[in-house]
Amino acid sequence: MKEITKSISSKAQLLSLLREKHGEPVSGSVLAKDMGISRVAVWKAVQSLASAGYSIETGEAGYALSPEKEKDFLYPWEFGEKENLFFHYKNTGSTMDRARESAVSGARSGSVFTAEKQSAGRGRNGRTWVSRQGGLFFSVLERPRLTIAEYTQLSLTLQIAVVRSVSSICGKKAFLRWPNDIYIDRKKIAGVTTEVCGEGDLITWLTGGIGVNVNNAVPSGRAVSCADITKRNVSRKEVLIKILEEIDNVKNSFASDAAYSQGNRPLADEWNTLTDSIGAKAAVFEPAATQNNDDFNKGEKILARGVFQGIDPAGRCVIKTDDGTLYFNHGSVSLAFLNG
Repeated sequence: MKEITKSISSKAQLLSLLREKHGEPVSGSVLAKDMGISRVAVWKAVQSLASAGYSIETGEAGYALSPEKEKDFLYPWEFGEKENLFFHYKNTGSTMDRARESAVSGARSGSVFTAEKQSAGRGRNGRTWVSRQGGLFFSVLERPRLTIAEYTQLSLTLQIAVVRSVSSICGKKAFLRWPNDIYIDRKKIAGVTTEVCGEGDLITWLTGGIGVNVNNAVPSGRAVSCADITKRNVSRKEVLIKILEEIDNVKNSFASDAAYSQGNRPLADEWNTLTDSIGAKAAVFEPAATQNNDDFNKGEKILARGVFQGIDPAGRCVIKTDDGTLYFNHGSVSLAFLNG
């Protein structure tokens, strides 16, 4: 039996021990001994988990958690020793709002905010992100040692982590589209948005909001979910853990370097290998303030037409036009590809 770390909660310890038995019952006295608590405390932990929706069977032989009855939960105690970094909401306006409040209150870097439902989920520039039951909606809080001018490095890091994770989970290659979307088969499966706060020229905190269509019904024929692609229900917890692991991997592989004072060229080069749009005809435009997505519609203010050349080390969109090469920051602009 694996050793249980005493710093984690009784609910996390209990889940770990019951799952280790794969549905076989464990007596309260054995659990109490392994957890270092009383049998009454074990019973209270069982009741607490049952109230949260776990199907724990109680019998003469003890307590059992059947693998077949496991549900896709995102409670903090699902993440073991890291549970103090996780905050879960059954229903909230937006995880970005909760992340911002916590950042202002001094929450630790690496904190993760998840929600079953969002009543006011949002994408870039306050536009609506439709948050249907079964999707993965979360925000991460970072306190990087970067200047505000370098904030796009973390945005690119999140995007790369999400596209790698979705490709791995779905078994099908996903692609990035500037400024912040992830597509499979030319259908949107995920999106990333960021919010940054600084003092002077340094970042105080940055939050990244990530939405992934996992098992939820998608809002239109231009979107797709992990379940649609894999033809099975996909664990949101599995997707979340994979993304968080990939965020760390990308950070370690493409750490900021003083040699790239205007951005991070290796990071941008990696982003460019993960897009399927270089060489495509495109239009840079300003979406309407009331628009619920970044899709191009007739009547939008077009800023430039040309050929998408990828991004530069600062994360800017590079468009080659008949009159020369233009660069666009994330800002409030979007990019529409005119050839599909």
